[in-house]
Amino acid sequence: MPSPSSADDLLIRGALVADGTGAPARRADVLVAGGRVAALGDVGTTTGARQLDAGGLVLAPGFIDMHAHSDLAVLTDPQHLAKTSQGVTTEVLGQDGLSYAPADETALDVLREQLAGWNGVPSGLDWPWRTVGEYLDRVDAGAAVNVAYLVPQGTVRMLAVGTDDRPATAAELDHMRALVGAGMREGAFGMSSGLTYVPGMYAGTDELVALCEVVAAHGGFYAPHQRSYGKGALEAYAEVIEVARRSGAALHLTHATMNFAVNAGRAGHLLSMVDDALADGLDVTLDTYPYLPGSTTLAAVLPSWAAAGGPAATLERLSDPATLARIRHTVEVEGSDGCHGVAAEWDTLEISGVRHGELSALTGRTIAGIAADTGREAFDVFTDVLRRDRLGTTVLQHVGHEQNVRAVMTHPRHCGGSDGLLVGAKPHPRAWGTFPHYLGHYVREEGVLGLEECIAHLTSRPARRLGLSDRGVVREGVVADLVLFDPDTIAAGATFAEPRRPPLGIPFVLVAGVPVIDDGERTEAVPGRALRHRSG
Repeated sequence: MPSPSSADDLLIRGALVADGTGAPARRADVLVAGGRVAALGDVGTTTGARQLDAGGLVLAPGFIDMHAHSDLAVLTDPQHLAKTSQGVTTEVLGQDGLSYAPADETALDVLREQLAGWNGVPSGLDWPWRTVGEYLDRVDAGAAVNVAYLVPQGTVRMLAVGTDDRPATAAELDHMRALVGAGMREGAFGMSSGLTYVPGMYAGTDELVALCEVVAAHGGFYAPHQRSYGKGALEAYAEVIEVARRSGAALHLTHATMNFAVNAGRAGHLLSMVDDALADGLDVTLDTYPYLPGSTTLAAVLPSWAAAGGPAATLERLSDPATLARIRHTVEVEGSDGCHGVAAEWDTLEISGVRHGELSALTGRTIAGIAADTGREAFDVFTDVLRRDRLGTTVLQHVGHEQNVRAVMTHPRHCGGSDGLLVGAKPHPRAWGTFPHYLGHYVREEGVLGLEECIAHLTSRPARRLGLSDRGVVREGVVADLVLFDPDTIAAGATFAEPRRPPLGIPFVLVAGVPVIDDGERTEAVPGRALRHRSG
């Protein structure tokens, strides 16, 4: 007998189902009804459901981007093609200790300026939220993908302490703990920190432990951008592992890698630390992007003391000759903490975006190249651009190592994360290409990971980290966040030359059973919602 269906149901015929667990893929039909996987296997006949012939396509859970910077894009860009076209159905936001909730009006003014290089300053955006819960409510008004949020420790410190480089008082620490607790109760999955960014970097280990105790009490996890990925990287990893050990919080090492020349071939040291922590009973996971260059703001290269007090104070220091001399020595000789303890290598810093259009000709050029062409010192170019662009410049930082990238992505606790910045004329292609690049380049072309294993890295493992029992796998009853792709053609269309080219080989993407990519075209649907952690 045919099974009754509604007009919104979808019967996917003959897909090769890679269910996200890492188990061998198998040929099956999948019936999507009521936003969930209603049947899996030999479904038989149905009446009323749209039928889709998936012969030659792999059906997998929707990809979960464990490190995204779409905090404003999910509110302002209904298409959100950077992620929908990749098969991403959930993004984890509030990263690197800096985002827009919780906040007050004073903090929002600072954050809009400080994060312009990450998220832009969208015109016409209202900012009605002040709490984590209110931000998540704003997402619920309609987004292309689902959102999970982390309480940003730097923003919390800004609210309680300000942007000065000093220890928190007991009262301020209590205030921060209360803000973290409120964010967790309102639905955050954990707390992030950016320990090379102002003001989060001014927190000492004990302060981080005290905040992570609150995270642990609510069953969340700690996701640190640590103090260094260059000189002192292993010491920085050791610190955040110690924070997890002392606080009892689960630990997720965000964009976990070993960068700069000092760390070539040293990923094994990091992975040994992770394995030792796991053997000691700590709950540790990590994410990476499958590219060599990093991406950040040009202002991040400054030493922390030069960035104290926020953007206005920083710009004042950049106009004082005596202070500039001190900054230059720190950046070019000592190695600033903002640049991971490594002396600036101006030929590795490529401008990827500017806030002010009159500087657009600099996009795609390195600081060293601009200096050579204009007959100036590289440091003078660096500070001149910072002043003229009011700290809003984004850069690619060419400091990665292929051996390290491959080693980390094969670890069994690894998840995928794009760390993609969506603004600027030439953003890092990872924003548009991370997930197809994993499956096209590192699976099909290089064989670093098997197909089913890679899909597990991008789906069930991040879902497990987030505690999402009804996503990240394909089985009856789960939410139908799904992607269909051609394993023979899937590839990142985005390149460093053309970073916003859409991927190849991903014709269908569903969020809660609703097609957002349908036969390769973006629909008008915005079925994404805020996912809320159940505070334990």
